[in-house]
Amino acid sequence: MANKNTVNLRIPSGAGKIIRIVVLLVILMLLAGNSTYTISEQEQAVITTFGTASSVSTPGLHFKIPFIQQVTLVDTTIKGFSIGYNQATGESVEDESLMITSDYNFVNVDFFVEYKVSDPIKALYASEDPINILKNISQSCIRAIVGSYPVDSVITTGKNEIQSAIKSQIMLRLEERDIGISLVSLSIQDAEPPTTEVMEAFKAVETAKQGKDTALNNANKYSNEKLPEAEAKVDQILKEAEAQKETRINEAKGQVARFNALYKEYVKYPLITKQRMFFEAMEEVMPDLKIIIDNSESGTQKILPLQPFTEETDKQ
Repeated sequence: MANKNTVNLRIPSGAGKIIRIVVLLVILMLLAGNSTYTISEQEQAVITTFGTASSVSTPGLHFKIPFIQQVTLVDTTIKGFSIGYNQATGESVEDESLMITSDYNFVNVDFFVEYKVSDPIKALYASEDPINILKNISQSCIRAIVGSYPVDSVITTGKNEIQSAIKSQIMLRLEERDIGISLVSLSIQDAEPPTTEVMEAFKAVETAKQGKDTALNNANKYSNEKLPEAEAKVDQILKEAEAQKETRINEAKGQVARFNALYKEYVKYPLITKQRMFFEAMEEVMPDLKIIIDNSESGTQKILPLQPFTEETDKQ
């Protein structure tokens, strides 16, 4: 005899088929949804199959093996970050912007760095945070290059040269690290002394430099005016000196000629020449003195300077 409390539940055969069809449709839908992916114009896809990565860069709809292949989309558009200031608020970040120049001056310099993904696989797997690595490399190169220039070049005339040097240095460092990121551009946004006092001092330096330039220009003008006059005087002095030189040389030559002629006479007649030289010397020493030469008695010449003494006696 059957138990009256037992409930006999039976699923109709038609309902079981419906359930199986629904489950199969759900599975098919999941497989279909997990077997396709779409790449836009500014993206690339990195596909991983059993740990092996490959990349796809063609835009459009693509297929993959469901649950076996994993797809990671990588944005390849140009992006950027700031160094030295907050890009969102514009406020200065002194730890990044404050630098020291080659002439030991402080300066605040703001930069903006633009980059893009050049190798999606390396960008995903070569390092944990490639953007942070790029920023650290950029800050290192910026401080090294800015520190090799004087403050005048950093603030005024040397910006383009500094930007080019920093960009080249960053690109070399990125090539060594090979992290799948490439530098697009780097630009100085602003460069100024760090405080108001320093800015005033810098302006004073610039004013002093302008004064220096004015003084140099005035000095050059004075030099251009006076130099021809001085050169003319120098030329005149040189000509006069040359003329005196020729005169002295000619006088010396004449004296040498006279001495040589006298020496020839002396060799021939030494005694007579000595006497003549003595008389000529006496005439030069005492030009107003009258001399009487007495050679009458013993053959010895006597010189008698009589007139000056007799004149003095007559005056008395």
